[in-house]
Parts: sequence; structure tokens; C-alpha cells
Amino acid sequence: MENRTVVMEFILLGFTNDHRLQLLLCLVLLVAYLFTIAGNILIITITLVDRRLQTPMYYFLRNFSLLEISFTSVIIPKALANMALGGQTISLIGCFAQSVLYFILGTTEFLLLAVMSFDRYVAICNPLQYTAIMSGQVCTLLALGSWIGGILFIIAPMIVLFQLPFCGPNVINHFFCDSTPLIKLACADTWLIEYMGFITALLSVLGTLAITLVSYIKIISTVMHVPSAQGRQKAFSTCTSHIIVVSITYGSCIFMYVKPMWSGRLDFSKAVAVLNTVVSPLLNPFIYSLRNRQVQEAVRKAVGSAVFCKDPNI
Repeated sequence: MENRTVVMEFILLGFTNDHRLQLLLCLVLLVAYLFTIAGNILIITITLVDRRLQTPMYYFLRNFSLLEISFTSVIIPKALANMALGGQTISLIGCFAQSVLYFILGTTEFLLLAVMSFDRYVAICNPLQYTAIMSGQVCTLLALGSWIGGILFIIAPMIVLFQLPFCGPNVINHFFCDSTPLIKLACADTWLIEYMGFITALLSVLGTLAITLVSYIKIISTVMHVPSAQGRQKAFSTCTSHIIVVSITYGSCIFMYVKPMWSGRLDFSKAVAVLNTVVSPLLNPFIYSLRNRQVQEAVRKAVGSAVFCKDPNI
């Protein structure tokens, strides 16, 4: 029998070997992470306490903000700890856990974005039936289905990943345990998980993107028949924030995962991963809040109630 050393930990190369630059990046990343958490917690709180935001649109937005907090927290704290302490290691179990949570939460995000686009489609194309179609029970089922779907999409590739042997080398050219560089370290034929990962990405990313595109094609078709320019502007304004988030999220993930595992440069994929794991979760609460008048008013009322001890729903 061949004598192999089982890998018990991996080395994450991170962004740079320059200690000063690494500390600067750590500071920038820390500020971005704190703003991401604060912004998304603000949206969750505001949509819970303000009765005017108790609608399906904000219910899904609240779920999306919770997803963003979880998604970025799976990656950023470990990266911050490694940069601040000068370490680069992550245990085998920790690496697997980070990878599976990253992909479950990411896939759930795609499904939820598709649900949010369907919600906008019903609101604009079937406004008279909106309340009946998007009832509380339906919204709960759609949100719960997104979370369950995220697990079901990923469970089979992850089971195959957990069964792969790792016997060295153990250096991952990334700042977290992404699947592409991790699979390259396996001491076995990886064709099965490579193709499973590609098909899973194809279905979860492009499948949900197709739903989103069809919803917005119908929305645009409906809005263009609105007689007044003010009415068209109002209808489009409710969708602009969602379109921006969809563009950033899908654009980065299509580049990273909807391609054969052996294609592309890891260094460039690492840069795109920053957009997906840091920039997008940071921008989302600001995109939704700064562009949405209802959220802005709710924030002002909440701040006023905190200062003057008034009911924010008055």
C-alpha cells in the first residue's frame, strides 16, 4: 500500500506577503465588514419595527439582509484573523465547513433574488391581485423554499468533496476555502466533482437568472404601456435597486463558477471573489436604503423615536 500523509490543515495564501500592505488591507476589510453588518442589521430592524414596511417586498429584503450577514460572516472574520495575526492556516474541518456554508448561502441568495423578481412582477403586472397572490403564507413558503433549495442544490457535490483524499500539497491560493483551488489539491481523480460543480452552478445561477430576466422582460413590457411618464418612472424606481444587486451578484458568480474548473486564472478569480464576498454585501443595504424613499422615511422616524422616545409607527 502507498504510504500517504493525510492533510489536517490548509494554508491560505491570502492577498499578499507584504506585511504592511496586509495590515492596510485588514483595516479596509474590517471597516467594510462592520459597515456591512451595521447596514444589513439596520434594514432588518427597520422592516420589523415599521408597520408601513410590513409588505412582501420588505419581508424578502429582510431575509436577503440576513443572508448577506451570514454570507460575509462565513468568509471575512477568518480572513481578518489571518491578516491581523499573521497566520495563514485553517483546519481541514474548518475549510470544509467554510466551503459548504459559502455555497449553501450563495445558492440561497440566487433563489431569493429570483423570488424577489417574481414579487416585483406580480406587484407591477398584477397589482389588483397582488395581495391575494403574495399572501403571508405564500411569502413564507417562498422564503423557506429558497433556504431549503440552497441546501438541496449543494448537498450532493459537498458529499463528494468530503470523500476526496487530501495528502499534500496543502496550499490554497485564495483568502478562503473556495472550491476551485481546493479541489485542485485532492489526491484523486476529480472529474466527477468538477462536472457536478459545473452543472450545479449552471442550474442554480443561470436557472434563477432566467427567472429574473423573464420577470423583468414582462415588467418592462407592462411599464411601457403605462400612459404617464410619472407612472412609468414610479414603476421602474421600485425595481432599480433589485436590478443593480442582481447585476453585481450574478456578474461576479457567473465569471467564477459557470465555466470549466480548469479554465481561468485563480489570481483574477480571487479579485472577483472580493467583489462577491465584500463589495456586494457592503453595497446592498446602501443601494436599497439610499434609493428607497420608504426606507429613508422609516430610518428618519426610527431615529426620531429613539431621540424623542416616540412611537416610530405614528
